[in-house]
Amino acid sequence: MNIDFTKGNGLVPVIIQNNNTLQILMLGYMNEEAYTKTKKENRVTFFSRSKNRLWTKGEESGHFLNVIDLQIDCDNDTILIKVSPIGPTCHTGNHSCFKEETSKGFVYDLEATINQRIDEDDKNSYTNNLYRRGINKVAQKVGEEAVELVIEAKDNDPDLFKNEAADLLYHYLILLKLKDFTFADIEGVLKKRKKADNNV
Repeated sequence: MNIDFTKGNGLVPVIIQNNNTLQILMLGYMNEEAYTKTKKENRVTFFSRSKNRLWTKGEESGHFLNVIDLQIDCDNDTILIKVSPIGPTCHTGNHSCFKEETSKGFVYDLEATINQRIDEDDKNSYTNNLYRRGINKVAQKVGEEAVELVIEAKDNDPDLFKNEAADLLYHYLILLKLKDFTFADIEGVLKKRKKADNNV
C-alpha cells in the first residue's frame, strides 16, 4: 500500500502502540521524509509541526521508539506503529501520553524485566540467581507457590491469596523463560482453544 500524504497537506497521523502491552503511547505526524527515515532506521521519526522539521523521538531524552511493526490503515492515510519504547514516552515521565501504564500490559512488562535480568546475568538479581539454578529448582519453586496458593484459597484472607497468586505468576514467568517460551505463546494456545471449540 502507498500512503496518501495529500489528504493532510503532506502529513499523516501516526499512532504509536507498545508492542508488548498494546497500550497506545502517543500520536504524532509524519511527512514522506519522516516515514522514509523511520523505515530505514527502524526508529520513529516524526515531522514536528511546532519545530517545523524532522524530529526523532528521543533525540534529546534518549527515550527512543524502536519499530517492531508498521501498518497502514484501509484508507492509506493513517499509520499504526508498534514499538519497543526505551523509557517513558510522554515528556511528563509517564509511560503513555494518554494515561499511566495499564494493568493489562503489566505482565508483559514484568516478563521483559525478568528476561532483562537473566539476559544481562545480573548477579544481584533473585530472578537471575534462581534461573541459573536450573529447571529442577525453578519447577520446584513453581510447585511450592502453587501449593501455597491452594492453601490460601481455602482460607479467607484476600490479601494473602492475592500475594500468593502474584508469587505463582512471577515464578511461572521465570519457568517460561527457562523453557524458551513466552507468556504470549501460552496466550496463543488459549486463543486457539476459544476459537476452535469455545472451550474457555
